[in-house]
Amino acid sequence: MAVKAEELRGKSPDQLRDNLVALKKEAFNLRFQQATGQLENTSRMNAIRKDVARIKTVLTQKAAEAAK
Repeated sequence: MAVKAEELRGKSPDQLRDNLVALKKEAFNLRFQQATGQLENTSRMNAIRKDVARIKTVLTQKAAEAAK
């Protein structure tokens, strides 16, 4: 399930960073599964990559707002 940008904007930067770390760990585990031939749901890798991008975008937006 993809994370909505609106949901992310309601979170604090610390919560977003924690979420980002969790997603990166999951991405690492999926890459490991793919390398060993155990990955069944290949679309999950794309979804995680997009979620990571969304979180980074929202963090950048929050940083820009704080700098104003």
